[in-house]
Amino acid sequence: MSEAMKRFPVFFVGAGPGDPELITVKGQRLLREADCIVYTGSLVPEALLAGVTGMVHNSAGLNLDEVMALVISAWEQGKRVVRLHTGDPSIYGAINEQIARLVASDIPFQVVPGVSSTMATAAALGTELTLPEVSQTVIITRRAGRTPVPEKENLSSLASHQATMLILLSIGMIEQVVADLLSGGYPQDTPVAVVEKVSWPEEQIVRGTLATIAAQVKEAGITKTAIIAVGEVLASCPPPALSKLYDRHFGHGFRDATQ
Repeated sequence: MSEAMKRFPVFFVGAGPGDPELITVKGQRLLREADCIVYTGSLVPEALLAGVTGMVHNSAGLNLDEVMALVISAWEQGKRVVRLHTGDPSIYGAINEQIARLVASDIPFQVVPGVSSTMATAAALGTELTLPEVSQTVIITRRAGRTPVPEKENLSSLASHQATMLILLSIGMIEQVVADLLSGGYPQDTPVAVVEKVSWPEEQIVRGTLATIAAQVKEAGITKTAIIAVGEVLASCPPPALSKLYDRHFGHGFRDATQ
C-alpha cells in the first residue's frame, strides 16, 4: 500500500442548503472528526461549525490555488481534511477542478453527498417536482452569464420541453430568464416560484407566473441566492392523474390490486 493510501482521504462534504440540521449524519461526523476544515464561508452557516475542534478556514476570499494549498498541506501533515461545500457538492460545486489537483498529487478523496438546494426548494414549496401526466422530467440549469453554457443548453432550447425547471445562479437576470422561457414555448400563465435563501431563517418565497414574476422579484428585492422554479407542477389545483404507487387498482410485488 502506498504512503498516500495509508492516510485519510480528503472528504468533500455537502453542507446542505442552509439549515444546519440538513447535513447528513456522515457529514456531521466527519466535521467533528476533522483536523482541518475548509468551508465556503459565503454560503455555509457558521452554526454548522459550532463545536468542531479542527482548524477552520473560510475559503470565501480564496482562489483555487490558495484553497488547494490549504487542503494539500494539511493532508501532507497527516491531518483529517474536510472541504465543506454548500448544498450537494456535485451541483455547481466546482469540485472537479479540486479533484484534478488531488489526483495529480496522488491524494485520495471521497465525496459525501448533501441535501441539494433544489430538493430543499421543492420541500419549501410543498410540492413534488414530478407529477403523473404533468411532468416526469426535472431540468436543473442556469442561464449564461459571466460563465457561459453550451449553446445546445440555452434556456430557450430547454424550455421547449416544458418540463419542470429549477434555474440556479440566475436570479439577477430574471427578466432575461423570463424572456428565454417564453421564447422557448412556456405560456405566460405558467406557474413560477422564486425561493430566496431556502431553509435559512430569512427564507423568502415569491409565487407568480411568467407574466408577473420579474416585477414581483424586483419588488421583493431579491437579487441573489435564489432558485427559480418553473412548471405546471407548481399549480395550486389538484393533479389530474394519481400516482400508481398507492392506487388500489394497481398491483405489484408487495400488494395485490383491489376493486
